[in-house]
Amino acid sequence: MSLLELVDVRRSYDMGGVRVDALRGVSMAVEAGDFVAIVGPSGSGKSTMMNILGCLDRPTAGRFVIDGRDVAALDDNELADIRSRTIGFVFQSYNLLPGTSAVENVATPLLYQGVPRRARLERAAAALELLGLGRRLGHEPTQMSGGEQQRVAIARALVTDPGVLLADEPTGNLAVQQGEEVMALFADLHGSGRTVVLITHNPEVAAFAGRQVHIRDGAIVEEERAA
Repeated sequence: MSLLELVDVRRSYDMGGVRVDALRGVSMAVEAGDFVAIVGPSGSGKSTMMNILGCLDRPTAGRFVIDGRDVAALDDNELADIRSRTIGFVFQSYNLLPGTSAVENVATPLLYQGVPRRARLERAAAALELLGLGRRLGHEPTQMSGGEQQRVAIARALVTDPGVLLADEPTGNLAVQQGEEVMALFADLHGSGRTVVLITHNPEVAAFAGRQVHIRDGAIVEEERAA
């Protein structure tokens, strides 16, 4: 059974009385342990695809199954639970809480799962240690470089031990060297058994993945696997 599966997924929007087809019959499966890059230019539909994969949006037609559960059969609370426990999100803009320490930022998702404070902080510190930020636990976002902030964001995504890491343009705000370091980190996480789905417009970033799914005008136009 696939971890994530899209079957003839379509997503349309009504934009001032005009129908816009953001996704047009997309089918794709992600297996546990995969490293997949969804690649396309601005307006290709990749962000819409990410929102559906992340249970932030629902298909207009077709089926999306995550970890054996058909999203169409789930209510909003069940979807929120999947987002909390099954998916670890990493965003281009980090989305860290300002004025809040790294360890508190990383611990935040565990708060919504009802984990006691001491256990939250212990797990958050362990995640930061794993990513080489053991000396930065008490630092706030403004006291860290962009690369360090993105590592904090990745630690926050990992702290719930999700089934899949879903990263949206994770190097978009980073200098070239910092971006390469972050992608090397994703490669290491995949090497340790993590499932990673990456959304990007950058072919150099996509090259880190074992499989690339190219999307254009709302449809998959090509798939390729690393040699």
